[in-house]
Amino acid sequence: MPTPLADFLFWTATIIIAVMQVLILRSTRRGMRVGPPGSGSLLEWSFALLPALCLAALLFWTWHTMHSGSFNFNARAPGVGVTA
Repeated sequence: MPTPLADFLFWTATIIIAVMQVLILRSTRRGMRVGPPGSGSLLEWSFALLPALCLAALLFWTWHTMHSGSFNFNARAPGVGVTA
């Protein structure tokens, strides 16, 4: 079970990573506008988007790992007539 400090650090890091990725994509778009015609290729966008998608997957996996013990979907209701 994660602590409140771990949750705070995770969400702080997530916000910082999201802001930095937006700035990287903005810089890529700006550079493609300033560059020579035809320089805005699909390959250049993939080199900008692939790390963002990998980081999103890593953040999801980290959150899931932090909270893996918090959720129990396999709980069963006790049978009728069970006594202690």
